[in-house]
Amino acid sequence: MAPLSIEEENYVRLALLLKGVTPRAVRTHFDKEFPPTSLPSTLSTSHNTLLDLKIKRIINQAQWKILIPRNGFPDSKTFDVTLMICLIRNLTSITQPINGFDSLPLPGETTPGSDLARIKFYRNKLAHHDSNEIDTVYFDTVWRDISDNVTDHKMTFYYYLLPILCS
Repeated sequence: MAPLSIEEENYVRLALLLKGVTPRAVRTHFDKEFPPTSLPSTLSTSHNTLLDLKIKRIINQAQWKILIPRNGFPDSKTFDVTLMICLIRNLTSITQPINGFDSLPLPGETTPGSDLARIKFYRNKLAHHDSNEIDTVYFDTVWRDISDNVTDHKMTFYYYLLPILCS
């Protein structure tokens, strides 16, 4: 098997960062906002808001089943990044970035809202990327933007990033 090209390695590293590391950082923030012991009661109290999000198709049926399980209790470990960010955006008083949650935040914006928007933006870009290669300039920009700006999650973030950075 041929070794990976630099561009393929960039893609793999960025995918690991965005799909492996950032979900842990988002979950750390989510669990601070919604402590696991009070998550069921918080979701119950917010049922009308959640139902409105479902009606507007912001929350889909699969996510609804995870939020309102027939048996047992909801658990953030079963929530994907999209659902956690949706709940943080809609059930907390988090401040949205200057350009909103659905755009790349401005350089230097380091609020928790901009951190989450940044993660969401780059995850979506990667999900819709049409090849398994990423040029080094783009890779370096994204890597730096995420690692330099995701402030609320730095301890968790760097704990998981260290092995990637050192390889």
